[in-house]
Amino acid sequence: MNLNKRQQLLAILAIVAVGLFIADKLVFTPLTNSWKTRSDRIAKLKEQVRDGSETLKRERALREQWTMMSTNTLPSAKPEAESQMLKAFERWSQAGGVSVSSIRPQWKEAEDDYKTLECRADVAGSLSAISRFLFQIERDLMGVKVDSMELSARDNEGSQLALVIQVSGLLLKSPKPTS
Repeated sequence: MNLNKRQQLLAILAIVAVGLFIADKLVFTPLTNSWKTRSDRIAKLKEQVRDGSETLKRERALREQWTMMSTNTLPSAKPEAESQMLKAFERWSQAGGVSVSSIRPQWKEAEDDYKTLECRADVAGSLSAISRFLFQIERDLMGVKVDSMELSARDNEGSQLALVIQVSGLLLKSPKPTS
């Protein structure tokens, strides 16, 4: 079969085009996808290294904060912990100038290494008294967290307010000795 030069050129160009298409699908596209995936992973690892370096720079402050937090948790015995939380509510209410009508403690044992004592309390007072009460909770050394609050007016003028607050105290269980 004798092909003229034009047909030969077209045949070579068709073979080259098919070859480039196959090379693109089998070599170039997988390589570029691999390079992109690898560069994304490298960027993520660099970010993790940077975050780790920043954490190491703050190690001393973080350890001091953890030591303070772990020493200000509730006692390991449940009755002592409840008593300490009730005394704290009494201290906060006296310093804030509010009246606490009820406190309902409830234990939550979600994890093996800690428990939380959730106390739901009904508090009444003026806006400034409730503000002082909340400030006392926030500045107290005992490790507590305000989980939720609901504020409502008890009169038409809004001079007497009712606050329903839920506060959680942390109880860390002592680590079990390893043999």
